Amino acid sequence: QVQLVESGGGSVQAGGSLRLSCAASGRTFSTYTMGWFRQAPGKEREFVCLITWSGSVKYYADSVKGRFTISRDNVLNTVYLQMKSLKPEDTAVYYCAARSGPAKFDYWGQGTQVTVSS
Repeated sequence: QVQLVESGGGSVQAGGSLRLSCAASGRTFSTYTMGWFRQAPGKEREFVCLITWSGSVKYYADSVKGRFTISRDNVLNTVYLQMKSLKPEDTAVYYCAARSGPAKFDYWGQGTQVTVSS
């Protein structure tokens, strides 16, 4: 069982930056692939990025590539999402997620709101 708690959301102007954190409980954090997803009002939840257990492989959605960076600290049991050059269309609730296998993400955080104003 893994519990995830996001933090770091807030309001920022377009072009600004934010860093989200996701603190995980459980001694097996280092074995999980971690991901970030987001859901904008009236839209489906969408994939943002993921990082494998070792941090050696990262995938990004095209919409955030070059602006967002995912990283993790397996000692602190935390995954980060550094967001730069934010756009109003990045406004959403951002969710941290974890998966133990190659399929779906098993565990989800409660989400943190990111609002980007123009």
